[in-house]
This record gives sequence, structure tokens and C-alpha cells, in this order.
Amino acid sequence: MKKLLFFALSSNLIFSQINPENIDIVRDSYGVPHIFAKTDAEVSYGLAWAHAEDDFETIQLAFLAGNSMLSNHLGSEGAPADFISKFIGSKEIVDKKYNEISDEYKLVLEGYALGLNSYAKKFPDKVLYKKLFPLTPKMMLRYGQLQLFIRSKGGEWVGKILSDKTQEDYIDQNLIGSNFIAMNSSKTKSGESFLVINTHQPLEGPTSWYEAHINSEEGTNILGTLYPGTPHILIGVNENLGWSHTFNNLDIFDVYKLEMTKGLKYIVDGEEYKLKKDKAKIKIKILGLKIPINRKFYKSIFGPTLKNKKGFYSIRAPILHSINALEQWWRMGKAKNFNEFYSTLKMKGLTGVNIAYADKYDTIFYMSDGLIPKREEGYNWKEIVPGNTKKTLWTETYDIEDLPQVIQPKSGYIYNANHSPFKSTSNDENPNPNNFNPDMGFELFDNNRSIRLKKLIDEKDKISYEEFRKIKNDNSFPEKLSYSFMDINPLFEISLDSNHELKNMLDILQSWDRKTDIDSVGAGIYGVLYYHLLDKYRGYIFKNRVLSEEVLLSALKEVKSYIIKNFGYLEITLGDFQKLVRGNIELPIWGLPDVVTTMVSTKYKDGKRRVFAGESYIGYIRFNEDGPTIESVISYGNSEVPESKHYDDQMKLYQNFKLKKVSMNKEEIYKNASKIYNPN
Repeated sequence: MKKLLFFALSSNLIFSQINPENIDIVRDSYGVPHIFAKTDAEVSYGLAWAHAEDDFETIQLAFLAGNSMLSNHLGSEGAPADFISKFIGSKEIVDKKYNEISDEYKLVLEGYALGLNSYAKKFPDKVLYKKLFPLTPKMMLRYGQLQLFIRSKGGEWVGKILSDKTQEDYIDQNLIGSNFIAMNSSKTKSGESFLVINTHQPLEGPTSWYEAHINSEEGTNILGTLYPGTPHILIGVNENLGWSHTFNNLDIFDVYKLEMTKGLKYIVDGEEYKLKKDKAKIKIKILGLKIPINRKFYKSIFGPTLKNKKGFYSIRAPILHSINALEQWWRMGKAKNFNEFYSTLKMKGLTGVNIAYADKYDTIFYMSDGLIPKREEGYNWKEIVPGNTKKTLWTETYDIEDLPQVIQPKSGYIYNANHSPFKSTSNDENPNPNNFNPDMGFELFDNNRSIRLKKLIDEKDKISYEEFRKIKNDNSFPEKLSYSFMDINPLFEISLDSNHELKNMLDILQSWDRKTDIDSVGAGIYGVLYYHLLDKYRGYIFKNRVLSEEVLLSALKEVKSYIIKNFGYLEITLGDFQKLVRGNIELPIWGLPDVVTTMVSTKYKDGKRRVFAGESYIGYIRFNEDGPTIESVISYGNSEVPESKHYDDQMKLYQNFKLKKVSMNKEEIYKNASKIYNPN
């Protein structure tokens, strides 16, 4: 007899009827799950189950954070996320806006929740905190709100206010970044359209990528990547089109200084208002005991409000008034052509991302997207604005037609590397910055990656697929380094006497070809210097930006001592210094921050560093009139379970710039499957 599961989750009593035996999870040779079922809800159920098999712990941590339960599991370490979730009113926002989610998408959310609940029921020993279950769609959306709020720099500002630091006092290093490139037949030798998905994310954790393929009889056939806890693909490709993102740095978050009078009263346009008091009740688990901690916060007409020694500060961001980002991503993946894809963008759910698009119809498209407030002119919106007037109380955001975008440029290409949207294609086809309000906060700068990509793309009139891959895999800095936060170029102008203790070291750096290869000595020494400057000279860089000869020589002396102490010799390679580490595997790895193949590392052992972010999931898509051909690779493997053979089975491919072919063809997938089973 077939096993039937019934589940009622949503407030308006939409019922999901899921039969796990109607869902196939088909694993390929690299463990990528291909989920096949009749309905999108069933596919979502299967995706939840498959992803839980590979990373149930991270999925749970994500939802615990989004529902103010993380401290119940992690103790004080989880308290900040729990507080922010309470402070921004995730529960209230979702409850208020839930009816704006379509019934069609609610079924997708319910299918995922049911799949995860079924997995938790079957494997109770893997549950981190029992009160997280049963998971509901509203709980899923609350986590989405937390992530998007933090992405909007909300967490950063909350931290500053609570620590009495209400001015910008940090270096925006743009370390991780992301890239994308799309080309159509005007630029490619084969007449195909190309797209590379190349987001630079943490290699592990709640914002690391998981590769999957979902296929239903309701028009869904999408392959790509998602975060733990996401019920569908966020970036990827379907039978007709593909899309990718880079983050932009739009000014989409505002802070207001309130003009207080007596008690909890504040003045706006001469009228007196009273703050509403609230409290985040958090229970921290210490030595097995749950200790309650209460943190006060308030609400003004501007938004959630905090008090510090300098006064009361309210925050306001569009994400605090919208919950449709996930549904928009889902609909983007189901679009069949550019017109349908562009229509989904009108949902205005995504907070701050650049979008690259390519399809089998030879269309390419770029847009710097975001929920940007329509603000009153005359205020410095990058800093704290006065909260004593409704002139600063914006209520609308710009429509997508008002944002920088490029469609079908004659140049045949678009690109982005977290730099200016006004440098997104050929020079004469770029959007004009004079056509946009400066308060929208669009970037105006280039960086090392954008300069390098532009140079490589423009070198040839037509580009083959092999050349396209070489551009993406480029790991060189431009001749003149162009960091957005510091100028280190004086390093290459220093002249030393032949007997100076730093002469040999400086000669290596000054003759370095700017490549960040594994076996590059110049890159090895430069990598040590780069991280040393950020660690020991951060305050100087923040105040001065341009590094003086005196500071550089002081840093070089310290770096030389560090290298000799830890490695025993000066001429270390980048691979000596920087490692890709997973379990017992330790591989030398290429790349540094702000080259196209970005790698960002943290302290490891014996003077070495371990990569924790940068090149993560990489997807190459070639479109012709028949559809896409897809190749991909991920940094470690598609499982976070150490006992799984897919925990580290892509590391060698990744290290050697090699790819695996991934199919969306059902017959081919079943034929070559390593395992086929139902989620039960």
C-alpha cells in the first residue's frame, strides 16, 4: 500500500498531498541530486530530503537563526542572530505579508517544509533543537528576511549602534566579490551564447552553494545552485535561459537619529510621538542550563530603534517591507524567454544584486538591481540622517525600468565584478551615470577584477569557448593594482641599495608578473604582505589609503621575519603559503583577493593560510538553438558529510581548473545514475 503524507501548514489552509514514492532522487557520479516528480511541491519535498542527506546540520542552523532559536543550540554565539531576527520583527513582517505570496508558491514552500520535517522525523538523532520542528513556510520566510537584512548591511549597522560606533570606521575591502560574463553570437566564434556563473561565496556554511537539478511536469527543469534551506535554485539554467548574480553595493539601508524629548517621546515636524517598547527574549544555553537574556529595543515611525550612549537611532530598509524575494527567484527559474524573465524582475523582491542573463535565442542582458528608496534630496544618505522630519521618511522604491541596464549590446558582451554598472559593456554602450540620481548609491569605481576582465574581453573581436574559459580562469592582477580601499603601487617604485636587507625580497616583488599561480614566488611573498597589511596596518590604510614607502618597508621587514620563522626560507610560493583544506586533504591553491579567480583565506597553521571563501560553484553554459550545454565544478564536493565520497571528490578538478559535465536530460540522467531512490 502506498504511503501518503498529508500536511496542513499555511494560514489559509492550502493542503499539500505528497506521496514520496512519486518522487525520484537520482544521484549522478558526483552526488548531484536530480529530483524528478509530477508537481513543483513534490520536487521541493525531494530537494529538501536530498539536501538534508548532504547537509542537514547547516540547514537547521539557518532556520534556527531565522527563528530566534540559535542560542538554544549554540549558546551566546547564537545570540546576535537571534536578537537581529527579533529586532527586525521577522515574524510580524511575514505574518503581515504572507497573503501577498501566491498560492502556487505556497505549495512549493509547503512541499519543502514537509520534506524536511519527514527527514527530521526519520532521523531524530540528527535534530539539533527539537522545537524547530515541525518547520512551516512562514518559518522558512523568516530566515530569508534575516539573510536579506544582513545582506543590506543591516547587521553591520545594528552592531555599530549597539557598540556606540555610529560612523563609518571600517575598510570595505571588497575581498570576496563575484564575477559574471555573458556573450552572444556577435562576440563568440561559434555563434553560440556563453554565460559563466562565478559567484564568490564562503566555501562552507549558510551561504555556501549546493548544486542540484529539479524537474517537474509543471514546467520546471532547472539546474544550478542554492543555499542551505532554500526550496529551489537561486542561480542557474533551464532549457531556455540562464542567469547569475554578483552583489552590488547600493545604498539601500538608512539610519535616523531621533530628536528625543522627555521619556520615550520624540519630535517629528513639531509633533510629539512615543516610542513603542519591545524586548528580545533570548535563552542562552550554558553548561546545560538555559539562562534568559532580555534586550530592549523600540519602534518609531521610521522603523526598529536602538538606544546607545549617543541617543536613539531608527533603521529603515525596503527588505523590512517585502517578503517576495524567494518567490521571485523561483519565477526567474521558470521563465521561458527574456520577456518572461524581465517580467519577474518587476516583482521587486531582490535587495541588491547585479543580474546577468543569456538564452538560446541569443539574448544577453545586464542590470544593477535592487530595492532602492526614493529619497528626498538634500541629505547625506550615506551617513545618519535626521529623524525629526517626515521628509526623510521614504515610502517608495524605484521601479526596475529606472535602474542601469544593458540589453543586446552591439559589442556582444556584458560583465560585472562588483564594480560600476556604468562600465558593464563596451565604452560607448554603457549606461550613463548622469541619468541616475546620486542618492541611488551606484558604484563608480573599477577594481582589479573588472579592469582585468575588460582588457581580456576587448583583446579579441571574437572569442572561442576555450578562450572564454581562459578569461574566466585568469588569475593575474592588472599591471597597476587598483584596490578600492588602498593604493599599494608605491611598493613597485621603491629603490634600495644592493646591500639592503630587503633588496632581494623587493626585487622578487617588483619583477613579479602579477600572476597568482600556485608555483609563483612573487605571489607567495605578496600574499603574506597583503594579509599582513590588513592585519597590522588597518588603521593607517583607513586614514591614508596610499601606502608610504616608510610603511611599506616596515611591513616588508616584518613579513620577511614571518616567512623565515615559519617556512625557513624566503622564496616561498603561493602554494606553500595558501591551502585548500578539507578533512585530511591539504592542497596548494591559486588565487588571491581581487583577481578574477578570487581566493580569500584565514590563518591556518605553521604560518600558512586556509582558503574559506572565493571561487566556489563555477558553472559554464553554452547556448545554441537546441538549448544549453553545461559544465561545472564546486570547491570541495556536493556533500558536507565527512563519510560521503562526495565530501571532497571535486577538489582535484577544482585545483586544476577542470570541469564535470552535467546533464538536464532525463533519459541520460537515469541511464548514468549512480543511485535512484525515493525520499522515504
